[in-house]
Amino acid sequence: MRKKEVITRYLIFLIGLFINSFGVSFITKASLGTSPISSIPYTLSIGFKPTLGMFTLYMSIILIIIQFILLRKKFPKEYLLQIPVSIAFSWFIDLTMELLAAMKPDTYILQMISLLTGCLILGVGVYMEMVADVVMLPGESFVKAVCVTFHTDFGRTKVVFDSSMTIIAAVIGYTMFQELKGVREGTVIAALLVGMVARFLARKLSFVEAFILNTANEAN
Repeated sequence: MRKKEVITRYLIFLIGLFINSFGVSFITKASLGTSPISSIPYTLSIGFKPTLGMFTLYMSIILIIIQFILLRKKFPKEYLLQIPVSIAFSWFIDLTMELLAAMKPDTYILQMISLLTGCLILGVGVYMEMVADVVMLPGESFVKAVCVTFHTDFGRTKVVFDSSMTIIAAVIGYTMFQELKGVREGTVIAALLVGMVARFLARKLSFVEAFILNTANEAN
């Protein structure tokens, strides 16, 4: 890739990362659960002092370490970019949670509207990261590492991974609070809806990536 294209893609990725974090925070503030990948950090943040963003960073580091163990010599050097990306993503989550501090939907209808809005926002963020096509977040990179190591299908492995995160979060929540915390119907809705939104945008806005490439190439 040419320098201008690289800069353009990373800029889109950074914007998408912020939108992604805003979507996660929006879903979380709906108080109907959060996205599967954020379910464990969110559940832990309810019971302990570190913030959702900090627990997200801790979990990201663990996933990166496991990737390194699985791939060993096959661990691509560019995967190290997950570290600064994880730091930025975690900071964005805490920032957006702070920006949405006043958001407290007090009826189930408002909670559901907030949840669906957050899913749409998160779907846009995921789509932008797909268009940028430069770095994957640790969750997706972990799934890819598992697929490479055990020769499994990415889609099915992703479903198993998301399901596992949700179940573990539910167990942690029930153990700590004797009730489900951080995992509710919103977790299931987010798991189903976000991917649908991202795929829909990818189909309908396929011209966006072509425009970005043409713009970057013309600038050179």
